[in-house]
Amino acid sequence: MDRSLSDADSAVSVLPQRAEPAGDVVLEVRNLSTEFSLRTGVLKAVDDISFTLRRGETLCIVGESGSGKSVTARSILRIVQSPGRVTAGEILLHGVGGDAARTVDMAKLDSRGSEVRSIRGKEISMIFQEPMSSLSPVHKIGFQIDEALKLHTDLDKKDRRTRTIALLRRVEIPDPETTVDRYPFEYSGGMRQRAMIAMALACNPSVLIADEPTTALDVTTQAEILDLIKELQTDFGMAVIFITHDMGVVAEIADTVCVMRHGAMVESGPVGALFKNPQHPYSRMLIGSALRLERPAELRLSRPRIDEHKPPILRVENLEKDFAAHKGFFRRTQSVVRAVADVSLQLREGENLGIVGESGSGKTTLGRCLLRMIEPTAGSVFYRRPDGSEVDISCVGRAELRQIYREIRMIFQDPFGSLNPRMTIEQIVGEPLLMMGWKPKAVRERVVELMERVDLKATFLERYPHAFSGGQRQRISIARALAPSPRVIVADEATSALDVSLRAQVLDLLLSLQAQMNLSFLFISHDISVIRYFCDRVAVMYRGEIVEIGDALAVCDNPQHAYTKALLSAVPRPDPTQRRIHERHRYVASG
Repeated sequence: MDRSLSDADSAVSVLPQRAEPAGDVVLEVRNLSTEFSLRTGVLKAVDDISFTLRRGETLCIVGESGSGKSVTARSILRIVQSPGRVTAGEILLHGVGGDAARTVDMAKLDSRGSEVRSIRGKEISMIFQEPMSSLSPVHKIGFQIDEALKLHTDLDKKDRRTRTIALLRRVEIPDPETTVDRYPFEYSGGMRQRAMIAMALACNPSVLIADEPTTALDVTTQAEILDLIKELQTDFGMAVIFITHDMGVVAEIADTVCVMRHGAMVESGPVGALFKNPQHPYSRMLIGSALRLERPAELRLSRPRIDEHKPPILRVENLEKDFAAHKGFFRRTQSVVRAVADVSLQLREGENLGIVGESGSGKTTLGRCLLRMIEPTAGSVFYRRPDGSEVDISCVGRAELRQIYREIRMIFQDPFGSLNPRMTIEQIVGEPLLMMGWKPKAVRERVVELMERVDLKATFLERYPHAFSGGQRQRISIARALAPSPRVIVADEATSALDVSLRAQVLDLLLSLQAQMNLSFLFISHDISVIRYFCDRVAVMYRGEIVEIGDALAVCDNPQHAYTKALLSAVPRPDPTQRRIHERHRYVASG
């Protein structure tokens, strides 16, 4: 990244530099507690936690979903939603307004008062987990950054726009003079996250809170965002609180770590000491789960060897999918984007074939084309039926396609979005069977059996999806996919929304179900560690093409294509002694 400032960037230096507080301590949290008053009683989301943050330091708060990480961040900024409230403790912010001697206890401020509003965005800024829901969809990016500057600075309109463009350039948004006037939906996921970072940095805060800012991003985009935050932290002298459940990210960027569970802080200390000798069983479990995904699953290695001489159960030949971009009143075609370009591959019976690549590489489009959820532009998808006959899915009629859907099923990325919120779990899991003509009594018996197979209680049948955790909802999605006893499952990012411990559990569950039901998996993911753990072979996709395919371990340990090398070098290792993201291999396509 070029750190030199052009004339347009000179507005960045308009804001005064902050005085460093005595002892370099920027933020002290002492005995903080946050509670939610519910019908069933009082929930302690944050229970008596304490930590100290110094200038230039990166503190990682780590734990599984529901551990209280995000509530802690929101408590510091006093933006906990009702019925939650800070009930005890101190949140001491030092050096407020550039005055090293001035300290403000955020816990004593009115959460809706003018004083706390003057601190948010100016003294402490926050990057939220999902930028699309955090950015206003009806306002341009430039307007939203300008709003923060207008609230917290004395810059006039012209200087504010100059600084907004400079900030977008600083976070490497392409062509900021033009993109400043675009809406969030016109940005990619990585660009939206960069815009959120620009907004958070607008007023040169002393503390930056990043709440899972890379969770939904692929590994290369994640590496770029981590690089960017670290470089900006160095340039602006900020302290960073980084909230995550990814132990690889913790090992890569943290100076100190706080481990949270059920609202309490169970362990804290320097990152090296924590990884080398974790004291609490929960910390050991988190690190162990991350290290577990660094090698192939024992369940997979203990299976009988796949017969490579048998005909494949799924054979894809020269598959292509084009999307036309339309514009104007008459919807004329302006351009054509080739999302899948001449893809050919084979899935053997009982095999796990991984499809890996960045967002936009065509992975999900490929998976949907295989099932005709999207009509392919060209090519064939041959499926071998149990009787040995082959059928081309790409050209069969709807009646035959419905029969094939009983034998090839899909697990979607977002379990909550793919489950009908108005249906009970019994109705959701049993729906495919009812459509096949099963009697209600037989459906219920089958649903109970499936719930037991995915380690959920039969007493859950009358509940609705919102009553379950993310991991439980994914198990429900798996049960629904298994309902008609399929032979092939297409899993589209089936574990990307889960904590690392749940990720390993779900992958082991799928492997055990595979052994019981002789399943074959086409496993789509951007997570190399998941591919290494779960898959026998892997195909690497880039811009719609397969650039490398082979044995999963061989590809992960000795990649041949430059793009594969870039993907692997961007994966953070759960070992603070092997930090490498900042020296990772970068791939630039020729032509």
